[in-house]
Amino acid sequence: MDLRIFTEPQQGATYDTLLAVAKATEDLGFDAFFRSDHYLSMGSGDGLPGPTDAWITLAGLARETKRIRLGTLMTAGTFRLPGVLAIQVAQVDQMSGGRIELGLGAGWFEEEHKAYGIPFPKEKIARLEEQLEIVTGLWATGTGQTFDYHGTYYDLTQSPALPKPAQARVPVLIGGHGATRTPRLAARFADEFNMPFASIEDTATQFGRVRDAARAAGRDPGDLVYSNALVVCVGKDDQEVARRAAAIGREVDELKANGLAGSPAEVVDKIGRYAGTGSSRIYLQVLDLHDLDHLELISAQVQSQLS
Repeated sequence: MDLRIFTEPQQGATYDTLLAVAKATEDLGFDAFFRSDHYLSMGSGDGLPGPTDAWITLAGLARETKRIRLGTLMTAGTFRLPGVLAIQVAQVDQMSGGRIELGLGAGWFEEEHKAYGIPFPKEKIARLEEQLEIVTGLWATGTGQTFDYHGTYYDLTQSPALPKPAQARVPVLIGGHGATRTPRLAARFADEFNMPFASIEDTATQFGRVRDAARAAGRDPGDLVYSNALVVCVGKDDQEVARRAAAIGREVDELKANGLAGSPAEVVDKIGRYAGTGSSRIYLQVLDLHDLDHLELISAQVQSQLS
């Protein structure tokens, strides 16, 4: 089971804070550092000092880390034109020496679009499909060849399809709860399917849909990595769990029901139940980015039992 650290910087974080978390992620032996792609805080927090851009952040981290994978859960398709996104991701992949992964979603948070003047189209899933076709098509086009695409929403003519990523194939992540179109897109484009913030039962159901969609597309379902994203709140004892839950404005019982919370033993046990669905990777949503002792505890007493 791979454990990856997943952050939500729109809730309030500077680049320096994210850098400290990324370096701890690397030093403590975690597999990867991922971040969300949002421009507005959610809930009651003020989000100070304000949003940071996902791909600018990852470009910086690409130069300041050496081992960990870096990526997004998920880049909002509404934020970037697909041709520009292909250039950005390829460049950051080069800057990292081939450690980038692209999670790409349709975008959903209408308020942040209104706040920063970003169009919020009605047909987001159909646009996402074209975006996936374009991004992966540009990267797959041979050097010296050109790429053309004429869709409903995007039109590319005689693109040189440059630059190329450092990796032969940048892993593409698709995720979500949709019962039909999401599994179909995953079967067609994804290297990894991620089920965010879902119960063990709902995870098993959705993984089953993705496997069925892969078979229907003529693809081996075992070609995909299956993963979860879950909030994490671990403590050496009940008092430490309660303190960490309070720090992120959550109740312990709710966290235990909907995430990975409690003692290291409790969390290891629950991760094992997610593994039973076929999940081989967990993105640990860390909401208090200043509590690096939390990462140390997870590394020493959770990750060590899963290695």
